[in-house]
Amino acid sequence: MATMTGSAAGTTGFKGNDSALLGIVLAVVTFWLFAQTTMNIGPLMAEDVGMPMPVMNIAISLSALFSGMFIVVLGGLGDRHGRVRVVFFGNLLNIAGSLLIAFAADAAATPMILLGRILQGLAAGAIMPCTMALLKVYWDGADRQRAVSMWSIGSWGGSGLTAIFGGFMASTVLGWRSIFVICALVSVASILLMRQIPESAPLAGRPGKTDWTGIVSMAVGLAALLIVVTQGSSIGWANLATWALFAVFLVAFGIFVNAELKAPYPLVDFKLFRNTVFTGATISNFLINGTAGALTVSLWVLQGAAGMSAATAGYLTIGYAVFIIAFIRVGEKLLQRFGPRKPMLWGCLVVLASILLLMATHTMQWQYTILAVVAYSLFGLGLAFYATPSTDAALTNLPGDQAGAGSGIYKMASSLGAAFGVAASAAIFTALSQTGLDIVGTVIEFSGRQDNVAVREAGMVGLAFNALMAIAALVSVTIFIPKQKVG
Repeated sequence: MATMTGSAAGTTGFKGNDSALLGIVLAVVTFWLFAQTTMNIGPLMAEDVGMPMPVMNIAISLSALFSGMFIVVLGGLGDRHGRVRVVFFGNLLNIAGSLLIAFAADAAATPMILLGRILQGLAAGAIMPCTMALLKVYWDGADRQRAVSMWSIGSWGGSGLTAIFGGFMASTVLGWRSIFVICALVSVASILLMRQIPESAPLAGRPGKTDWTGIVSMAVGLAALLIVVTQGSSIGWANLATWALFAVFLVAFGIFVNAELKAPYPLVDFKLFRNTVFTGATISNFLINGTAGALTVSLWVLQGAAGMSAATAGYLTIGYAVFIIAFIRVGEKLLQRFGPRKPMLWGCLVVLASILLLMATHTMQWQYTILAVVAYSLFGLGLAFYATPSTDAALTNLPGDQAGAGSGIYKMASSLGAAFGVAASAAIFTALSQTGLDIVGTVIEFSGRQDNVAVREAGMVGLAFNALMAIAALVSVTIFIPKQKVG
């Protein structure tokens, strides 16, 4: 890889600079800072355009879902046909998707938002792997480390600021639609700044067929499962349509597995999972990213039960952004000192602790506000501890010729975990927010106002689902990641 990198950079004579790096970071934040604002402002958007919340729950999850499904494919297209070209294509998709959402109105609002979210997801799938590859090609040594840090701040920092940014913009005279107009303009700026970067396509001309059977079967199966998760309570769990969709998922999953085992260039190479460390890191990565649903549910509890605006609720998450940006390098140091297992376990435990604090929806409003501020800070701290050790565990234990495929699967797990974690959490909350859950009220006494108990019970149950995912991530790390002596 080092030889390939040096050759590519040397042939063009181009050396990465700050303006090109800014263009790359701007492409990255279109998803993490802008597109993900729906996790906070989703209810506001749904009310404004007249979209039912169960449908909005699908829209919120669609971007991460489509990013996860196609990130490996689009990264491969970049390797073969040009990474700069694919990033430009991703920016164009983002412009189209963002403008569809920004101008969604009347009877066409729902299909416009759903299509816009799909395009934003495909854009992220194109941008993420190809921009990271460009950093490896055109930046070297300390400059590359700095560039990767800026890329990470764009993704992790963007995700930490998205609730604050979305809530603030929605509260201004410009409204929530301005978020997506600005997002489109950011993509335009990214294209202009990245035009100076020479094309890079290291696998151009090499043989390799696209695994369309795997792609289509995976897309159909995951789409069917997403509808079951988000719409099951609305359609009815005993309804034939629900079970038919679940059957579609099972059949598509069977076709996918069979196709991947036979394909010469599979979308997901199951042989990689013979490596138990890679398996543990990937499974725990899927699960820990799934706990993003805890942010969504808690923000909706603050808005629905405490009467906070999306802006006020978003401001409470400032600790999340601060801690994840400030401590992500600490995770790197913990990896160097203890190996990957301990910091991954600590990260999962801290995330679990933050979710348990957010589950205390039975407390008084002022008490819960304080708990939320602390919990969001801990959530950022836990992810900061977990991120670098997990990535290192997943990729450094694979042979060099499998690192690319492993990286794609690992990133796919991140996006799909976030998509289904948010979708399932939002579905649980939405289904129970009007009626609550009697058994919760029987076991736990809810202080203060009683007119919002249903929303608070729904929040507690939705957050409990996230706690189970954090526990499952802990189990995955414990089973698969071996103890390691360092030093």
